[in-house]
Amino acid sequence: MTHRFRQMIQHDATGGALLAFAALLALVFANSPINEWYSQFLNIPVVVAMGAFEINKPLLLWVNDGLMAIFFLLVGLEIKREILDGHLSSKEQIILPAIAAVAGILVPALIYVAFNYQDPIARNGWAIPSATDIAFALGVFSLFSRHVPISLKLFLLSVAIFDDIGAIMIIALFYSQDLSALSLAIAATGIAALFFLNRKNVNSLGIYLLIGLIVWASVLKSGVHATLAGFVIAWFIPLKVLDEDNKPMLPRLEHKLQPWVAFFILPLFAFANAGVSFSGLTWETLLNPVTVGIALGLFVGKQIGIFGFCWAAIKLNLATLPDGATWRQFYGVCLLCGIGFTMSLFIGTLAFEAQGLAYQSNVKLGVLIGSLGSAFLGAYLLYQPSKAILPSKIGETS
Repeated sequence: MTHRFRQMIQHDATGGALLAFAALLALVFANSPINEWYSQFLNIPVVVAMGAFEINKPLLLWVNDGLMAIFFLLVGLEIKREILDGHLSSKEQIILPAIAAVAGILVPALIYVAFNYQDPIARNGWAIPSATDIAFALGVFSLFSRHVPISLKLFLLSVAIFDDIGAIMIIALFYSQDLSALSLAIAATGIAALFFLNRKNVNSLGIYLLIGLIVWASVLKSGVHATLAGFVIAWFIPLKVLDEDNKPMLPRLEHKLQPWVAFFILPLFAFANAGVSFSGLTWETLLNPVTVGIALGLFVGKQIGIFGFCWAAIKLNLATLPDGATWRQFYGVCLLCGIGFTMSLFIGTLAFEAQGLAYQSNVKLGVLIGSLGSAFLGAYLLYQPSKAILPSKIGETS
C-alpha cells in the first residue's frame, strides 16, 4: 500500500470520529433550548456580488453547494489518480468492488421504491439509501478491525469510489432542473479552457483553480447541481505535470485538500444537516414510508445487495475474495457500506428541496437509523474473533 493511500485512510478514519461528533452536536442543538439559535445560524444570509452577478444564499446552502463542491473536487482527484495510476488501474482489481457498488445502489433503491411507489413526491428520494459515507465507514473499520487484512480496507475504499461515481451520475441525471442555456454555455467554455490547459501541460495550479471557480459559479446558476463542477474540474488537473515547486500537481492538490475536507468541510456539513428534532416523535413518524424505506435500504439493502452479488460473482469465478479475508469479515465490511450519512443526507436535500420540513426530518431520521444499525452490526462482526459465516452454503472456513 502506498504512503499516499495510507495517508488518505488515516485522514478519513480520524475525520470519521470528528464527523460523528459534529452530527451528535447537531442532534443536541436541535433538541435543546438553543434550537432556535441553531436554525438562525444556518439561515444567516451570505451574499457575494460582482456587478450584475450575485449569489445570495443562506449559510446552509453555501455549505451544501459551495463547500461540498470542494469535497467533490477531492473525490474526483482521488478517483482519477486511482484509476490512472492506482489500485483501480487493472481489471482484476476493479471487478469485485464495481459489482458491489452497482448492487449497493440498485438493491437499496428498489427497497425504498417498494415502500414509496404510490407517492410520486416520496418516490423522488429513491437514491437516498444508495450512498456510502467513506469517512464514517473507514472510521468504524479502523476502530474495530483488530486483525482484519488490509485487502478489506482496499475493497471498502474501492466500493466507496465506485459508489461516489454512481452518486455523481445520479445527481447529474435526476436532480438537475430549470436549466439555463447561457450559464451552461459559460461553464462549457470554462471546461474547454481547462481541457486546453491540460493538453498544453500548463503547470500553474492557480490558473486551473481560477477557471474552475468560474465553472462552479456558472454551474451553480445553470440548474445543474454546483457540486458536480468540482468533480469535473478534478479531471483536468494534470496527474504528473510538475508545478512551479517541481511537485506533481494532482497529488499535491489532493494532499492539501484532504485535511480541509476531513476535518472541516464534512464535519461542518454534518453539523448543518444532521440536526433532526425528536420533539413530537411518534410511531407514525418512525413508520413513515420515507423513513422506513431509507432505513431498510441502508441497513438491509446494502448488506444483502453487496454481499449477495459479490458471493455470486466469487462462486462464478468472476472475482476472488479479498486476500486473507474470511466470509465473516467480508460480510462485516458489506454492512459498513450501509453507513450512508453524508452522501445520503446530501442527496436527501436535493430530492426534497422544494418540500417542507417534514420530508427532511424523515430523511434525517431514516439515514440515522440505517447508518447506525449498519455501523453497530458491522463493527460487531469485525471486532469478534474471525469465523466463517454460512459455511455449509459457501463452502469456506476461516
